[in-house]
Amino acid sequence: MYLHRLYINRTSYLSISARLLRARKPSPPFTVDKTGFAHFAGMAGSEGLPAMPRRSSRNKQKRGTKMCPVSELSDDLLVEIISRLPFKSTRCCKCVCRRWRDLVSHPDNRKKLPRSILAGFFYNNFSTELCRCYQSVAGSWGPRIDPSLPFIPTGGTGVEVLDCCNGLLLCRPSNQMWNYVVCNPAAKTWVTVHSEWTDRVRQARLGFDPAVSSHFHVFEFAHAFSRETKVWRYIESVRIYSAETGVWTRPSPWDQPGAFGTISSSTFLDGVLYVSSDDGFVIAAIDLEGNRSIIPYPTPHTSGAHVFQSRGKLHLANYGPSELSMWALDDSSSETWILKHSTSHLQMFGEKYLLFAQCFGVIVHPEQNMISIVCTKMPGSDKSVTKLLSYDMDSRELDFVCDIPYGCTTPYLPYIMV
Repeated sequence: MYLHRLYINRTSYLSISARLLRARKPSPPFTVDKTGFAHFAGMAGSEGLPAMPRRSSRNKQKRGTKMCPVSELSDDLLVEIISRLPFKSTRCCKCVCRRWRDLVSHPDNRKKLPRSILAGFFYNNFSTELCRCYQSVAGSWGPRIDPSLPFIPTGGTGVEVLDCCNGLLLCRPSNQMWNYVVCNPAAKTWVTVHSEWTDRVRQARLGFDPAVSSHFHVFEFAHAFSRETKVWRYIESVRIYSAETGVWTRPSPWDQPGAFGTISSSTFLDGVLYVSSDDGFVIAAIDLEGNRSIIPYPTPHTSGAHVFQSRGKLHLANYGPSELSMWALDDSSSETWILKHSTSHLQMFGEKYLLFAQCFGVIVHPEQNMISIVCTKMPGSDKSVTKLLSYDMDSRELDFVCDIPYGCTTPYLPYIMV
């Protein structure tokens, strides 16, 4: 028997198969052995066509290309690498592929990854008709914020910004003292919160943490009025509004109303609102049920202090007579403070900006060991000079950012995007 040995490509193989099928033979014209060759019927012992391997749907990689080494990393290792990137780079990682997008967006990984960035801050300005102004610190990357908030319908009477928390603003229209407005200035969306406002309510704060819940809370503080001095004195009760239920809780009285006075600063972290008071040098921690606990300052020797949240922990900026110290609360239950940074005014400002140490305030970055310093110098004329500086607590380097318009005053409300 004449031995035929044939080798053909895939196209010829398919064309021969199609012609054989059209011939409608009762049995297959060839068989495939374990070696992968096809033997034609009637040619016993002959070697024939090589059988074509089946195409795998999983193997779609082109010939001549190599698999990316990053794709072989486990999810835990990849999350660990991304967690060391700044917030901007983390947001860009969501655009690489579906796997990276799912890892960055997964709720279990949110606390491991950078979740926020300091886009700017709101401040008061007494020299302009618009008392509330906004200063961006994120450059071209940050959103453009109009501090007048024109998308909120107020009838042209203006809006007072009371607090800012993780991208949301707590506002009060000038012509609607019984209502609050919670808005997102970047998305230009807003919602009204109705309140039975009385003159005893002197302060309100906002609580919002998207890593815990998509719903916000409004904390309303009522003060006691002294008939002898004719002034509003200490906080005596607090009630809380939940956006999830749409109702206010009943006023919760404070056990020791005389121990806490005017709120100097506040921050919301892990479902707890922390408010500081320079009257008693203490911090009050208020949960969503209205329960309150008191945390003393790490040191009583202070001319003022502000609370912030950074890297998932409560931080306190302590303003001393000639130095600035940064403290972190290691454990709220044990009230253990850890000194993170301490520097004198001369070391921080240097000789160039030492005169600006007379009046300054700091804003702590939520993810980095950086602080923004808003400082003012009185040159002896009618107008002051205000500058925005950036201080790196690791390298102890101070950089100039920009000049702030005349008339800048506190409070400085950081606008943090999440």
